[in-house]
Amino acid sequence: MTARGLPFTPAAVIFDMDGLMLDSERAIIACLAAAAREAGHDLPEVLWLSMVGHSEAVCRHLLDEAVGEAQRDLILQRSHVLYDAVVAAGVPHRPGIIAMLEFLQTRGIPRAVATSTRRPLALKKLAASGLLARFDAVCTSSDVEHPKPAPDVYLLAAHSLGVEPAQCLVLEDSPTGVRAALAAGMYPVQIPDLLEPDDTVRALGHTILLSLDDARLLLEQRLALAQAV
Repeated sequence: MTARGLPFTPAAVIFDMDGLMLDSERAIIACLAAAAREAGHDLPEVLWLSMVGHSEAVCRHLLDEAVGEAQRDLILQRSHVLYDAVVAAGVPHRPGIIAMLEFLQTRGIPRAVATSTRRPLALKKLAASGLLARFDAVCTSSDVEHPKPAPDVYLLAAHSLGVEPAQCLVLEDSPTGVRAALAAGMYPVQIPDLLEPDDTVRALGHTILLSLDDARLLLEQRLALAQAV
């Protein structure tokens, strides 16, 4: 993993949701795979992993290529039923998210969500997991024209917080989200979940850490440095 000190003191922190705050990527993949098996398709894990971090439109296209439109609709409809039950129960948190959010709230640092999930589902997931009230803004793929890796949802998040993009720290798990943050002119810290960064991703030059706890320590060090000068 690549770790270095933050080169600036963030005025705001923007969070991805799935795979970063919520352990939802595994749940989504499990529901899709189960729905596919019910429909008679034992699809490879690499297909499901290729969907991580992408918009619903991209995922639909990948399923189209694998099983065709009719079967794609059948699989997605069933997977949504399965996943709704997971969401209603509250998607488990990723380790360290509560400590990070409490750290930022205590210090008065604004917080926003920037997710590729559509707004109704994003709000439902955040509320059921007890995280919704901890954010000053929630920006979703429903709110922008272009999904990640375009910068739109991150730029909207910065605007919603009243903070310049260059003053925002972004926490992401996927390469797609990292590229979106960089395109927005922000500073991304990647905490990989299901996808280990390859050489192409590492070449982007951003910070890569093992956990949200590591990210919090990095931020603590930067704030301490800012207070000392």
